[in-house]
Amino acid sequence: MPQATTAVPAALPTVPVRALAPWALFFALLTAVVLYFVGAEQGAFSVFEGTFLHELTHDARHVLGFPCH
Repeated sequence: MPQATTAVPAALPTVPVRALAPWALFFALLTAVVLYFVGAEQGAFSVFEGTFLHELTHDARHVLGFPCH
Protein backbone atom coordinates (compact mmCIF):
# COMPACT_ATOMS: atom_id res chain seq x y z
CA MET A 1 0.00 0.00 0.00
CA PRO A 2 1.52 3.38 -1.00
CA GLN A 3 2.17 5.89 1.71
CA ALA A 4 1.13 9.52 1.49
CA THR A 5 4.01 11.96 1.46
CA THR A 6 3.91 15.63 2.20
CA ALA A 7 5.71 17.96 -0.14
CA VAL A 8 7.95 20.54 1.45
CA PRO A 9 7.58 23.89 -0.35
CA ALA A 10 10.80 25.25 -1.79
CA ALA A 11 12.05 28.43 -0.18
CA LEU A 12 12.27 31.31 -2.64
CA PRO A 13 15.35 33.50 -2.37
CA THR A 14 14.70 37.07 -1.35
CA VAL A 15 16.30 39.88 -3.28
CA PRO A 16 16.72 43.15 -1.38
CA VAL A 17 15.29 46.26 -3.02
CA ARG A 18 18.65 48.02 -2.64
CA ALA A 19 20.16 45.46 -5.02
CA LEU A 20 17.45 46.05 -7.64
CA ALA A 21 17.30 49.85 -7.46
CA PRO A 22 20.38 50.59 -9.64
CA TRP A 23 19.16 48.16 -12.32
CA ALA A 24 15.66 49.62 -12.25
CA LEU A 25 17.09 53.12 -12.67
CA PHE A 26 19.37 52.00 -15.50
CA PHE A 27 16.54 50.34 -17.44
CA ALA A 28 14.20 53.29 -16.82
CA LEU A 29 16.78 55.68 -18.30
CA LEU A 30 17.51 53.32 -21.18
CA THR A 31 13.79 53.09 -21.93
CA ALA A 32 13.45 56.87 -21.87
CA VAL A 33 16.35 57.27 -24.31
CA VAL A 34 14.97 54.62 -26.68
CA LEU A 35 11.49 56.17 -26.57
CA TYR A 36 12.99 59.59 -27.33
CA PHE A 37 14.84 58.34 -30.38
CA VAL A 38 11.85 56.38 -31.63
CA GLY A 39 9.21 58.98 -30.85
CA ALA A 40 10.72 62.45 -31.00
CA GLU A 41 13.97 62.39 -32.96
CA GLN A 42 12.82 64.53 -35.85
CA GLY A 43 11.94 68.09 -36.61
CA ALA A 44 12.18 70.66 -33.79
CA PHE A 45 13.39 68.11 -31.24
CA SER A 46 16.12 66.68 -33.42
CA VAL A 47 19.50 66.13 -31.77
CA PHE A 48 21.19 64.88 -34.93
CA GLU A 49 20.89 66.48 -38.37
CA GLY A 50 19.52 64.55 -41.28
CA THR A 51 16.98 61.77 -41.45
CA PHE A 52 19.16 58.76 -40.68
CA LEU A 53 17.69 58.09 -37.22
CA HIS A 54 14.18 58.76 -38.45
CA GLU A 55 14.58 56.18 -41.20
CA LEU A 56 16.29 53.75 -38.84
CA THR A 57 13.39 53.85 -36.36
CA HIS A 58 10.61 54.41 -38.90
CA ASP A 59 8.81 51.08 -38.50
CA ALA A 60 9.12 51.19 -34.71
CA ARG A 61 7.36 54.58 -34.77
CA HIS A 62 4.36 53.08 -36.49
CA VAL A 63 4.26 50.01 -34.24
CA LEU A 64 4.28 52.21 -31.13
CA GLY A 65 1.69 54.60 -32.57
CA PHE A 66 3.87 57.68 -33.06
CA PRO A 67 2.93 59.81 -36.08
CA CYS A 68 5.84 60.59 -38.38
CA HIS A 69 4.37 61.82 -41.65
